[in-house]
Amino acid sequence: MLLKSKIFNSVIDIPQQYWENLNCSDNIYYSPDFLFAFEKANQTIEFNYIFILKSDIAVAFANTQIVTIGVETITKNIRMSSKLRAIVNRSFCNNQLRVLFCGNVFLSGEYGTFLRDGEDKIETFNALAEGVKKLTKATRRLHTIFIKDFHDESLYITEHLKSFDYAAMQVESNMIITLKDEWTSFENFKNALKSKYRIKANRADSKSEPLEVKVFDANDILKYKDDLQALYQNTIDNADFNAQILNLDTYSLLKKAFEDKFTVKGYFLDGQLVGFLSAMQNQTNLDAHFIGIDYSKNKEYAIYPRILNDYVRLGISTKSKQINLGRTASEIKSTLGAKPINLTCYCKHRRYLPNQILKPFIKNVQIKSFKQHQPFK
Repeated sequence: MLLKSKIFNSVIDIPQQYWENLNCSDNIYYSPDFLFAFEKANQTIEFNYIFILKSDIAVAFANTQIVTIGVETITKNIRMSSKLRAIVNRSFCNNQLRVLFCGNVFLSGEYGTFLRDGEDKIETFNALAEGVKKLTKATRRLHTIFIKDFHDESLYITEHLKSFDYAAMQVESNMIITLKDEWTSFENFKNALKSKYRIKANRADSKSEPLEVKVFDANDILKYKDDLQALYQNTIDNADFNAQILNLDTYSLLKKAFEDKFTVKGYFLDGQLVGFLSAMQNQTNLDAHFIGIDYSKNKEYAIYPRILNDYVRLGISTKSKQINLGRTASEIKSTLGAKPINLTCYCKHRRYLPNQILKPFIKNVQIKSFKQHQPFK
């Protein structure tokens, strides 16, 4: 039966019937309230939502964002000579790329496409790829399309993107802690660690003891919004790659919509906010979202190690099965038992000839290696 795509540029325009057809809103990341929070708070980004219809029944969904990225942000993570890198940077639109992301540019994980149960996965996913192609043709001044992030078990479906002239690339893995039922407290968890890793966890709590910790409500997020944004910017400035900066007004909207499922926790030193964590409880998983740190205080007060400890505490208190600590800082996350889950993305240039030039560079994207610790007894 013929599949057709329909594209919306705002969540509020999507018929409620489509969400009911898909039955996807139990997963917070596919719920209208979650998507609307990002759309409303980040108005410099162009959001679009692709639905695949079969006899006017929604059978698949993808969310996209169009952002502008400096090409040097991308090429600094690709293996090439400095001379060639300079040539590539100059060649791409005065160092600016307008990129269409399929998937949530602010999340790390497989949260961008949804296929309804019972549908032919490959046929339906190919229809989504056609929908992305349709959106691409309708978008002016677009350079690159980036479809993200897929787990290994999805690759038999997503590898069909190569027939659309995409090139596959591995990106940094999500670091996942799997929690055991008997870990009913952080003490239980620490008792399962080998001695040197238990000492590390205890040291982080000890050094961070002068910090006052506060769980933020919606009013607190508004009150400290500028401080939260500045601390978040610190972590962005320390990252190797970041496609877009989140306006943390998003957090106020998420807190109002999801209440206790969305957590923002602030860390204060002498009344000054020096760090924060954010997390979403999604079904049986706890997902770490953005953090912020005053790096001038981080070493003395172990702010980041304390945040990692507190993610474990939060995962245990919410009876989560897994904690997704996200990408980056993989080695220190592995000292708490996090293990990598592979993620694959697909990329192409809008035009044919530049795409043939781009493909070899995509294949040379380097993922940082790290030491995987084995902290449990």
